[in-house]
Amino acid sequence: MATTPPQQTDDEAADDEIVTWWGLVIEGYHTTQERLMAEITERFDLTPGAFDILVRLVRSPDYRMPMTKLAKEAALSSGGFTKVADRLVAAELIRREPCETDRRVTYVVLTDHGRRTAEEAKHACAEILRRTVLAPLGPENSERLAEAMRTLRAANAE
Repeated sequence: MATTPPQQTDDEAADDEIVTWWGLVIEGYHTTQERLMAEITERFDLTPGAFDILVRLVRSPDYRMPMTKLAKEAALSSGGFTKVADRLVAAELIRREPCETDRRVTYVVLTDHGRRTAEEAKHACAEILRRTVLAPLGPENSERLAEAMRTLRAANAE
């Protein structure tokens, strides 16, 4: 015997709809991000954390940032950041440099090899995003999506 679900109220329907919308945002992001990072990992042997760090550094003045700032921007704990940084140092993509004026500060700096790798990976990322985001959404919807995410980031930042 089939049972029918109880009738939803308008509020319940609206709740279900908004939860579904958000689920679709998350699913779309995860699916696209997984595809993007799978290609970056395959082509450059970079983990998502390592890729994020290299891209942030290649876009920074003098290709360097204080370690604590970089870890915070990359949303990594200090232990997680140290682990990724150690691997990047071993791969000769970055080096650590002490600050000349404040011994509490250590900079993370791209090596020449790191800068080339970061530029190539950033270019590949843009190619992949053109194919996986811009092609299906089009430029206008892609721009609207970015603006919506910028708004959410600002509205919900700590």
